[in-house]
Parts: sequence; C-alpha cells; structure tokens
Amino acid sequence: MNIAQLIDTCVARLPVALLTAPQKIVLAYSGGVDSEILAHGLAEYAKQHPLFDYQLVHVHHGLSANANDWALHCQAQAKKYQLACTVARVKVEIAARTSVEAQARSVRYEALLAQMQPSDILMTAHHQDDQLETILLALKRGLGPKGLSAMGKVQPFDKDKWLIRPLLDLSKNDVEAYAKAKGICHIQDESNFDEKYDRNFLRRSVIPVLKQRWSAIAATASRSAELCAMQQSVVDEELAIRLPLIQCEQGGECVINLAAFAQHSKAWQALLLRGHMDALGFAPPSKVQAEQIITQLLDAKVDANIEVKLTDVLIKRFKGAGYFLPIRAAKHFSNVAVSSIDELLAAGVVYGHKKRVKATLATNSGVRFPRADEEVTIEFALPGSTRCQPQNRSKGRELKKLWQEFAVPPWMRANVPLLCYDGKLVSAIGYWDEKAFVCAENETGLNFKR
Repeated sequence: MNIAQLIDTCVARLPVALLTAPQKIVLAYSGGVDSEILAHGLAEYAKQHPLFDYQLVHVHHGLSANANDWALHCQAQAKKYQLACTVARVKVEIAARTSVEAQARSVRYEALLAQMQPSDILMTAHHQDDQLETILLALKRGLGPKGLSAMGKVQPFDKDKWLIRPLLDLSKNDVEAYAKAKGICHIQDESNFDEKYDRNFLRRSVIPVLKQRWSAIAATASRSAELCAMQQSVVDEELAIRLPLIQCEQGGECVINLAAFAQHSKAWQALLLRGHMDALGFAPPSKVQAEQIITQLLDAKVDANIEVKLTDVLIKRFKGAGYFLPIRAAKHFSNVAVSSIDELLAAGVVYGHKKRVKATLATNSGVRFPRADEEVTIEFALPGSTRCQPQNRSKGRELKKLWQEFAVPPWMRANVPLLCYDGKLVSAIGYWDEKAFVCAENETGLNFKR
C-alpha cells in the first residue's frame, strides 16, 4: 500500500487550476493511527511534489488530561516528517442538551479553517469503517440521500476550498496493518473506548457484529453511499435550475415566492424548501417539520399570522412570500448621529450587527446635501402616522401605509434606516427618497444604500 499514491490520486481529481498554482495542503492531525499513517504518507508525497505548501494542524481540545502530551507527540513526529506543525488550542463548550462530539467537531473545523486560505486543501484520515459509522448515524437520524451520501473522497469545502480523504477505501485493519509494518508510533485517545459517544458505540459494539455476519459490509455500504451521492448530484443540478425561479429579494431578505413554489409537486416542494434553507445556512428540517412548514406557508388562511420556529430559524409569511429569519435576540437599533457627510462618503455609518449605511455621489440623482445648520441622523421606527411623499408621487401617505405598499413585513420595519435632517424624513434607505429633499436639476445628490 502506497499512501503517497493514494494522496496523489485524490489531488489529481482537483481542478487543474489548483495543480498549477502554489496552494497549501492542511492535514487534520490528531496523532491517532489514522492521521499518523496519513502524515507518514504526506511526508513522502511532499518530497515528490514541492509545488504545494504543507501544514499539519493538531487541534488541542483540552478535554483529556493527556492533551498536552498528544500535542508534544505531534510536534515531535512532524519534525521527523519535516513538515510544519501547528497546535491550535480550542475550547469546547459543554452544556445541557448539547453533544460533546458535535461541539468538538465544530470547534475543530473552525480551527482548521483558521489555518486555510481560498483554494487550500484540507486532508482528513477518514477510512472505510468511518464511512460505515457515518452511514449508520445518518440512518439513525432519518436522513435522505444527501445524508446517506456520507463522505466523498474529493469534494468542495467551505465554498472556496477542497476536502480530500485518501484513506476512504481502506479498512481499519488495513490502516493498523500499515502502521505496524512501518513501525509508526501513534497516540491512543482514551475517549475512543467510551461508548456513551454514538460513534464509539457503533465502532465497538455494533460494527464488529455486522462484520462478523457480513464481512464486506463496510465496502458495500460505501458503494451505497456513492450511489446516493450520484443521485444527489442529479437533484442538486436540477435544484440549481429551479431554486432561483421561486426565490426573490424582499427588503434585503432572500424569500420564497409562494405562488411559484405552489406550482411544484409535493416532492419538489420538500426538495426546494431544503435547498432554500441550505442556501441560507440553516439546518435542514426533518420530514415532519418540512411538511408542517409547507402546509403553513401554502394552506393557512390569507390573514393568518404564520410563525414556525425551529432550532435556528423562524419562518414567517407576508404578502405571498415565505421569510426565513435567523433566531436571535430581538434587536432594537439606536438612532445614530452623523458627524459629517464626509463620514458617510468615506466609510459609512455602522448600526446594528455588521450593518452599514453608505452614500455615493451622482448628478441629478439622490437627495440634496444637508445645510450647515441641519442635524443629520440615521433613525429607526418613526411613528406610523408620519406623512411621507416618495419622490415620484403627487400625494403624500402615512408611513404605515407605505410600509404595506412596499411589502415591508411588520417585524422588519423598525430595522430600516431612515435618513433625517433635523428629525424630518429624507430617505427611507433602500426604499424611497422624499420628494421635498430630492436634489435640484444639475445638482450633485447623495444616494444612500445599506
């Protein structure tokens, strides 16, 4: 068995552009037998392929009394391999109703990503038995083809990076036999024997029984995962075509056009819902949750106040659109005084969480500059009775009526930045400019955006 060759096979499947420009291969390096034989093989591969940069990253979770010794082991081994090694110290938050496994995995990947740049390659030491564990866990959770696709040898990672798993066709026995044959020393994490963790329970009490009855089950399960991945890729291609046709932007939010959504079959509605939530970064709903969401969005009475709350998302309906909002503490933005127009032109005014109002200049466009004696503020939640007159209107209307006309949901209205001179509305930023403040002909105006 040639580990360097297995690595080369994976790298060869990456886009050609990656193979012609210097990039970095980062190995998730625990020091356990799996990552140790991969580090051993990477050292040989690095000698044959000097084009890449190489880095071993050992994530120090601090959960074991032996964690410091493991870090020292990894640093010592890295010197033998002549590969750079980084020890990334992280903190795993342990709380009620949270999985230590999931939390540790989350902070581990965050630590690995912190060492990477766009187009870099992450390499992990998952093998065939790990794949079987992943498939069994997916079955336990009731996941569909995407979840059952489990892990691929080569796949995109974090949008602009790549993930490769050179050992995915090797069994655990293959890995251990290689380490013994090469005399490779490695650490043993005592938590691997604790069956309160789902993976350890499968690894120690379930998979050995399955292998005793069906010796090739890890290999056949991997083939099933590949078939699921193939089918999922076809679904993803069709989703990429259909999803934009039901999506639109409302008030800075990507929403579902419910009339267009309703034209699809029930099966495609479920797939489109999952695709939309995935695109927004939310966890996928269960089958029952998806059915509930679709029923509420499409079948509830027109005047019903729809609100479906999942772990990380709040789903609402307004004027024929489905809104998917991150669950977070309610934010009440404070009014912001603008010290000068130069401030808006240079960097903008920050408000809320990572939000910013900026101004650009244009002739015959936008609102006039404030006079020297006018106070400039960014305000929120003016009274609904405030009289407004958008620049292309012949008559004024109350602010609350304009919010309805511009299809701004009630829960978003207090978050719209309102440019004011001496407390008078000048521009509802992102929606309209007030007619009384529009710049004169051939005059340079201020155009505001967020």
